Amino acid sequence: MNRHPSRRTFLGAAGAAVTAGLVAGCESRSGGPPGQPAPAARTPATGEHQAGITEPRDAQPNLLAVVADLDDTTAVGPLLAELGRTVLALTASTDPRLLGLAPGDLTVTVGIGPRVVRLADPALPGAADLPLFAREQVADRERGGDLLVQVCASEAPLLSVAAAALLDRAGVRERWRQSGRRGPGTALAEGRTAPRNQLGFVDGIVGPHTPAERQRDLWLAAPPPVAGGTIAVLRRMELDLPRFASLSTPGQEAVIGRHRDTGAPLSGGPAAAGPDLAAKTPDGRYLVPADAHARRAHAGAIGVGLMLRRSYSTDDPAPGLLFISFQNDLRTFTTTLTHMEHSDALLPFTTTTASATFLVLPGFDRQRPLGSTLFPGG
Repeated sequence: MNRHPSRRTFLGAAGAAVTAGLVAGCESRSGGPPGQPAPAARTPATGEHQAGITEPRDAQPNLLAVVADLDDTTAVGPLLAELGRTVLALTASTDPRLLGLAPGDLTVTVGIGPRVVRLADPALPGAADLPLFAREQVADRERGGDLLVQVCASEAPLLSVAAAALLDRAGVRERWRQSGRRGPGTALAEGRTAPRNQLGFVDGIVGPHTPAERQRDLWLAAPPPVAGGTIAVLRRMELDLPRFASLSTPGQEAVIGRHRDTGAPLSGGPAAAGPDLAAKTPDGRYLVPADAHARRAHAGAIGVGLMLRRSYSTDDPAPGLLFISFQNDLRTFTTTLTHMEHSDALLPFTTTTASATFLVLPGFDRQRPLGSTLFPGG
């Protein structure tokens, strides 16, 4: 199966996507035609930060991430500005390329890869490439990239339609893409939910959830050209589901460090609570095993900031997970994964097959075009 279609194939697939999207649930809202739910509430595309990261609060069930390269002759500023104008038109339902679909809660998040960041200023956050890690089987085509377009929506047909409108332009060559889906959220605390992944566990419990945590660990505050942006890491992983499923439930929980049914840490307390890494049984064994994922990836134990994770389950090219993390320092991710590589019990069940990092650009509006703080004159 060709996962890197030509632009002609790409545009043709957009029309087919109207009737052949990913299957996912959507909250019913009043006001639509009889017998049909109305589109989900619109998420504003403008503001200090781009949509699709912390807004909407609960991530939409469907995602399409497209990674592309830019020709050397491409004028980056005008390209980003035009992408921003297209985002505004799509989310406002004024772009005819929506093919009559209502945008609903459609969000588009745009990032630029390290090579493009270095064109603006090699000293900026986002200018560093991801290093190589263990348990990777990443083809050259699926490592890195110049441009990220992340499209999320409750209605799956919107994904390919919006991506076609955004990426059908000169100087942009698709590198790799991945679609994914999330199930309904499991309640963790007041106003907080997280979905289950294909391993059956609640995923994305720990993160910068309060405004103070997000200012500290998520959003870039400086230098001025990137203020309001963040750093994204994308990792597509295949999961060895049969081998994980062959473990007993206590064995699976020991790998993760949390109870499968509730998401609560093995050390006790509610699901939203962080694990107590010092808690032991009467005979001196750690309640959260030494190699449990919840311990090996614990920000406090490693000494890094929190990552905001928006992970999606995948089926193609294999059952797995598209891991997306947002943080204001790439070292938050790289230090965490390096620490995990030594003895995280979860990693033997994963193989990374695509990997990239991007500077997610600051928010924009009609007066301040997308990317204009880094590439004026767009």
